[in-house]
Order: sequence, then C-alpha cells, then structure tokens
Amino acid sequence: MIIFGAKNTCGTFYTFLAVVLTAGKSVFGQNFPGISGIVTDAFFDGIASKAGGGCPGIGFYSRSAFLDALGPYPEFGSGSSDVAKREIAAFFAHVTYETGSLCYIEEIRGANGGVFCDSSSRQNPCVPGKSYYGRGPLQLTWNFNYGPAGRSIGFDGLNDPDIVARDPVVSFKTALWLWMDKCHNAITSGQGFGATIRAINVLAYDGGSQAVINSLVQYYRNYSSELGVDPGGNITC
Repeated sequence: MIIFGAKNTCGTFYTFLAVVLTAGKSVFGQNFPGISGIVTDAFFDGIASKAGGGCPGIGFYSRSAFLDALGPYPEFGSGSSDVAKREIAAFFAHVTYETGSLCYIEEIRGANGGVFCDSSSRQNPCVPGKSYYGRGPLQLTWNFNYGPAGRSIGFDGLNDPDIVARDPVVSFKTALWLWMDKCHNAITSGQGFGATIRAINVLAYDGGSQAVINSLVQYYRNYSSELGVDPGGNITC
C-alpha cells in the first residue's frame, strides 16, 4: 500500500487513498504504478518504427489507444511485476506478428480472402454483404468471434465489423477481449508463451509452420529482454 499527500487532519483523505492503492491496484483496477509504466512511448514506438512507409497502421495504432482500451480488462498485466511484464511481452509479440509491426489494420487480402462466415453459428448469424476477415491488432476473424466481441465491448460486430478497422480503441479492445479469453490464464498461470501460440496460432503449433513459431518466440524473447524480465519456461512448441 502506498499513500500520497501531506498530513491532513481529515482522516478520510488517507483512508480513500489506502483503498485505492491497496494490493497494488489503481482506482481503475490496473496494476499500480500501471501498465503505462511498462508500455512506455519508447516501447510502443519501437515496435511501430519497424513498420514500412505507407503502412495503413501508421497514425491508427497508438499507445494512447491501447491504454484507453484497457478499462474493461483490469486483469490484463496484473499480478507481480514479472508476471505483468511477461504478459505484456507475450501480447505484443503476437500483435507484432499479426500486424507486421503495427503496419496492417486489416488482413492483407481483405474480402478477397473470403467472408469467414460459419453458418452453423446460429447465435452469430452472418449479415449479407458483410465479411468477417481479420481486423485489428490480433486480427479478429469469423462471425462467431465478431458477434460475442461486439456484445462484450459494445458495438454491433455482425452488422458493422468494419468498425474494428475504423476505431483504434475498439480495435485494441477486440485484441484484449480475444487475449483475455484465450491467452491470459495460460501466460499468467505459468503454462508459458508456447501455450499462447497454441491458442492463437493453432495451425502453426500443430506443425503447420515452424517459421511462424520461430518469429513469435523471437519477438517474445526480444520484448522480455527489453522489459527486463526472464521469459520463463515452455516458450515454444
């Protein structure tokens, strides 16, 4: 617990701050002193700087949009300092791979790659004329992901999937939604980075592409080193 402020005769002043910062939490539930202290401008810009000129993600993906998207996900980057840093390194390793260092907002092939409609998902019926190809930092794909992501975050994922490529905060929220659903427990419970590869890139994990695995692992190692944390065990497949 950390208390700020000069001595005050009003006891409620100290009581409030004690509640706010107890167990290393801010009033917004994020790890104190905050993810912003780990995902610094230098860290974020270091990723984005590797994107080539003319990338659509330049000016779209930003550190501020990422930080603004964290509100609904207070458990992201929580726990001890090492656990938080490993999770952040793992998250951005996948983001880097999926977006080409924050270059791509949408799947390169776009609608030409298919509409990604699973008609068996009755709770998430595809809307005629809409395509559910990859968009955002973790390339949200398929109607059965757009539907529940939209309901959780607060947008119409089935009727307006394009918002993931128009609104950078919504875009990062979809990535965090997907991450918390599929990867958060794996990386924070000690299963290792390899488990996140299995969750997001199952085809690569099952032997589809060793090159993909190698790239992801290298990104994770690099970011772990940059953040000053041991990457832990079980980092590959």
